[in-house]
Amino acid sequence: MQRTRHSARPVRTGTSGTPAASRDAAQPPVLVAVAHGSRDPQAVRTVVRLLDRVREMRPGLDVRLGHIELNEPLLPQTLAGLGGGSAVLVPLLLGRGYHVKHDLPSLAAAAPEVRTRIAAPLGPHPLLVEALYGRLVEAGWPAGPGPGTGEEQGQGRGDAVVLASAGSRDPESAADTRRTARLLSERLGGVPVVPAYASAATPATPTVSVAVRALAARGYHRTAVASYFTAPGRFATAAAEAAPGIAAAPLGDHPAMARLLLHRYDHACAGAAPADGGTPLLATA
Repeated sequence: MQRTRHSARPVRTGTSGTPAASRDAAQPPVLVAVAHGSRDPQAVRTVVRLLDRVREMRPGLDVRLGHIELNEPLLPQTLAGLGGGSAVLVPLLLGRGYHVKHDLPSLAAAAPEVRTRIAAPLGPHPLLVEALYGRLVEAGWPAGPGPGTGEEQGQGRGDAVVLASAGSRDPESAADTRRTARLLSERLGGVPVVPAYASAATPATPTVSVAVRALAARGYHRTAVASYFTAPGRFATAAAEAAPGIAAAPLGDHPAMARLLLHRYDHACAGAAPADGGTPLLATA
């Protein structure tokens, strides 16, 4: 919620006397990609490569990284390093879970010197599905001409895909994962795609190994695992190990991921004006 502006509030100025708000308006907000953090050293390297690709696509845009936990720089460090100004926090998260709804707004509000917006999480979105599809093809899934029938893409009736995600007990996050599974199924020409969790499994959403066994019991004996993770880590490794055949790599620095980051950033920039004092505005479209 945006706080009411007060006309008596002092206007920040620089040494030239130019209002800081005017200077900020002359340059785009900093894109701060917010990763969860991981003990796997490959995770940070993967995210860095992804942000390098974003910089290549948008030369001149200030792109920085902050983590919620486990790795430096932590998000508060990144925001402190901006020295004021404005920023769009783009979560490298795949659904509307606790981190997006609670952690990011709290961390942004704790940096009142930076006027912030919080972009929507990466999923669900067609570009994310393109990245999932691309990783499956790289792992050995037969490439096809695009959405259509399973037969057009070289698949038989015994083929299926498990969409392996970290998992969340948040019902909106679970709904986002299910929607991504439906979109991926459409992209694969109707091949069944079953969401599964590497953690926080529920009766409605099983673990990867349980999902694979359930598909086999229904006659799907050629099952691939799509890695619904932005970077390598413990959950991604466990999901791949449960795959009976094709195991796709995490989404990582796939070109569609970089395009999606910029899409989320641009959409947040086009939204409502940042709140006073750094109070975050969450862009949900």
